[in-house]
Amino acid sequence: MSTESSNRGELIDKVVKIRRCAAVVKGGRRFSFCAMVVVGNGRGKVGWGYGKANEVPPSVEKAVKDGSRSMVEINLERGTIPHTIEGRYGAAHVILVPASPGTGVIAGASVRAVCEAAGIKDILTKSFGSTNPMNLVKATIDALKNLRTKSEVERLRGVGLS
Repeated sequence: MSTESSNRGELIDKVVKIRRCAAVVKGGRRFSFCAMVVVGNGRGKVGWGYGKANEVPPSVEKAVKDGSRSMVEINLERGTIPHTIEGRYGAAHVILVPASPGTGVIAGASVRAVCEAAGIKDILTKSFGSTNPMNLVKATIDALKNLRTKSEVERLRGVGLS
């Protein structure tokens, strides 16, 4: 599993997984490549993209383009998340816990790619179930989408929180 990263404009993109696919044709096998990339701006926006092409670089470019279209806004508080949250996708289950400043990103490669692209500096994570990098990325983004700030919770409940 590779997590290369580059900066295109202001977007941070990290390659999570590259797969080689084979189609059996008359003369043998024809290979193509699929790439999954996490894209973020480092300031609370993150998304994932999937691209397929006959070579690796075009598949990564397609994935970055796809990921930049599907970015979601997440709530951050002082470089971490506001509260503990769980995310699920398929059999992948991820728990994200806020951490004090200076802790860093304690996460596996797939979850780390999402957190760093989103701009999270301090977080503790634990993943259960599937270790498939694609499902872990989707579970992590699912968790981040469901984060609420204290003011949002107060507004939704109609009560003040201390």
